[in-house]
Amino acid sequence: MLSRLAPRIAVGRPALAALRAASTSAPAAKPAEAGAIKEGPERDLVNFPRRVRPELPDRVRLGFIPEEWFQAFYKKTGVTGPYMFGTGFLTFLFSKEIYVMEHEFYTAITLFLFGALLVKKVGPGLSEYLDKRIDEYEDGWREYRANQTDGLVAAIEEEKKQQWHAEGQMVLFEAKKENVALQLEAAFRERQMTVYNEVKRRLDYQVDTQNVAQGFQQKHLVGWVVDQVKKSITPQQEQDAIKQCLAELKGLAAKA
Repeated sequence: MLSRLAPRIAVGRPALAALRAASTSAPAAKPAEAGAIKEGPERDLVNFPRRVRPELPDRVRLGFIPEEWFQAFYKKTGVTGPYMFGTGFLTFLFSKEIYVMEHEFYTAITLFLFGALLVKKVGPGLSEYLDKRIDEYEDGWREYRANQTDGLVAAIEEEKKQQWHAEGQMVLFEAKKENVALQLEAAFRERQMTVYNEVKRRLDYQVDTQNVAQGFQQKHLVGWVVDQVKKSITPQQEQDAIKQCLAELKGLAAKA
């Protein structure tokens, strides 16, 4: 209806104000927005609720009189009270000539009837057109907001992904540190084994050298001792020794 647009432009525009006044539809309930404002914990929403701007105006009677005026009279005067008050008030104005029925009065009646006819004939189509334009405008803003929200959500997810990657990099750094430590340990052990082998080879060389020297000395010492013993034995001693050996052999053979 035009009433969605009329409150914004009714001031200074009698025609649109009349169109707004002709609306008799009840205000529709505003759907809950997805991104509703989050209230703080100290906000008293029970005693001081947040005001909501109505999308449509209140109901009217006779094309321009608000419905709440009639409801206010019903509590005091009943159903006929508002009509009697209006009729009596107009009669008072006319009888006291406070409001004089001159030619402008009839002109106002003509303008009112013309405005009512214009509202009945042109108002619904114009209201539907304007409501459609307003809906397109609101849909554009909703789409823009949804796109911005989706972009921010995607950015948040990407940031979480990057943080997860960063955490993975920390784990990778620790693994690389452990690998480097293992490589250093392996290199250290390899060098220790190299030192051990070199020291062992040198010690083995010294042992072999000493063994060769001792063998050479023992060989020459034994040869020298044998030579000296041979030199000390005379031919007569040698014959006597042979004879003694032969005698002992014969004695052993006889016993056997």
